[in-house]
Amino acid sequence: MTAGLGHDVHGPDGAPVVVLGSSLGTDRRMWDPQLEALAQQYRVVRYDHRGHGASEVPAGPYGLADLAQDVLALLDSLGVERFTAGGLSLGGMVSMWLAAHVPDRVEKLALFCTSAYLPPLEGWLDRAATVRADGTGAIADAVVARWFTPGFAAARPDVVAAHRAMVVGTPAEGYAGCCEAIAAMDLRDTLAKVTAPALVVATADDPATPQEHARTIAACLPDDVQARVEVVPGAHLGTVESADACTRLLLEHLAG
Repeated sequence: MTAGLGHDVHGPDGAPVVVLGSSLGTDRRMWDPQLEALAQQYRVVRYDHRGHGASEVPAGPYGLADLAQDVLALLDSLGVERFTAGGLSLGGMVSMWLAAHVPDRVEKLALFCTSAYLPPLEGWLDRAATVRADGTGAIADAVVARWFTPGFAAARPDVVAAHRAMVVGTPAEGYAGCCEAIAAMDLRDTLAKVTAPALVVATADDPATPQEHARTIAACLPDDVQARVEVVPGAHLGTVESADACTRLLLEHLAG
């Protein structure tokens, strides 16, 4: 059964649709830096993963297919047939699943700081167990330390604090269930079914999904699928720390 997803919709009626999914432990506000520019010419649908933000929190574990089917149900309810699937980290994983399993609906694929396969499985299961036992506050500092470079964190403590608050505000079951989805994920062979042109963006100092993960994604796509790999400054939340560069790349990809 699908979960109802918290979401918002911005931009002109009838414009091409861009769907944006955020990282594990954040909600749709993660995309605030891109929203104004995108919504000038695109219909932007931002959603919260199940167990995050304003979405329903079913009992875990979840599978990546569950998260993706939630998005499809949301888009069906909004009357959206064709769309660009975009996401960062977990949102990128969901986007890859959609591009591979409903290729007739995905016009373009935009991936930021993500991976098609992210072992070790035990690390994700241990994190899920910790969160279920002690809440998301128990892992918030360690998680957020990987999201921003030290220089950005020192210059913008307000941004860091806002994103830490997203982690702490995420229901434990939702966070843990999504950890289990990542643990079970391996999209490398599945990417052979993608037909949409892909933008794959990594950051220079990402400890969670280093640059080689972006190159692996591109290498797993079919030879006849256009794949552009770019590296921008920053750590894991590249669309926040290097917002201008990521927005420019996304707009170029959408217009290309």
